[in-house]
Amino acid sequence: MDVSFVIPLLNEEESLNELHNWIVSVVEAQKYSYEIIFIDDGSTDQSWSVIQDLHAKNPHVKGIKFRRNYGKSAGLNSGFSVAQGNIVITMDADLQDNPEEVPEMIEMIQTQGFHIVSGWKKKRYDPLSKTIPTKIYNYVTSKMSGVHLHDMNCGLKAYQSKVVKNIEVYGEMHRYIPVIAKWAGFNKIGEKVVKHQARKYGSTKFGLSRFIYGPLDLATIMFMGKFSKRPMHFFGVLGTFIFIIGLLLLTYLSIDKIINHTYGIANRPAFYLGILMAIIGIQLFIAGFLGEMISRTAPERNEYIIEDHI
Repeated sequence: MDVSFVIPLLNEEESLNELHNWIVSVVEAQKYSYEIIFIDDGSTDQSWSVIQDLHAKNPHVKGIKFRRNYGKSAGLNSGFSVAQGNIVITMDADLQDNPEEVPEMIEMIQTQGFHIVSGWKKKRYDPLSKTIPTKIYNYVTSKMSGVHLHDMNCGLKAYQSKVVKNIEVYGEMHRYIPVIAKWAGFNKIGEKVVKHQARKYGSTKFGLSRFIYGPLDLATIMFMGKFSKRPMHFFGVLGTFIFIIGLLLLTYLSIDKIINHTYGIANRPAFYLGILMAIIGIQLFIAGFLGEMISRTAPERNEYIIEDHI
């Protein structure tokens, strides 16, 4: 199969028929073999009934329905697990992503060897209260992760199948799939300017909370990508550094007392700071040691992505 469309949604009954027809017109013009996978993330409207009707009319349409709302990451992960296409396209169901961009994105993967091609909504039809925080968010994410994309959170993306089959998306990590892919070794990431359509039906499902939780999720990905299999390299080094500083501080105070006959070392704030740093350093070192023991006994400790073999 040429291409799989993975489309998570929540209460988008008004847009699904139009989106389906739009996608079908594009793939039929390109003569792609295809499947469209709708993931209903606990909708309370008639979205699932619309998906069932589409499946009855078009066997290329498939659907997954969650019992309750689990979030976009869960929807994408479920869609990735069943997608059969050589290239997987993700897009939102609100008609703000344009399926006519898909053929060029597929061509970029096929001819330029990209693992991922991410859409960039250079001209957006969103209020300033959304576009300005988004620009800041994308800039910070790019600097922290080393993945240089102008629009990290754009829903329209194209992936080689092996990318989505070798990563796991959970929590709110859908915003950082390119970062997750990079840490999994898929670092050929391209970008394409795409049209941003104004929302036609309904209202946005995302609030300002994503700008609060987003940096925390990014920090988690960065840490897991670097240290998930070697936690001692982080906690051990940090703990040792802090412990040594605390020990040096206590040593200095002790020598100062002996040489200068300083009275009341326990009354000096530096004494308590040194003790605190020594204790924290030991705790961090123990945390790294325990993390190392857990990682070495985990069943996935020797799971690696093999690119090729002969």
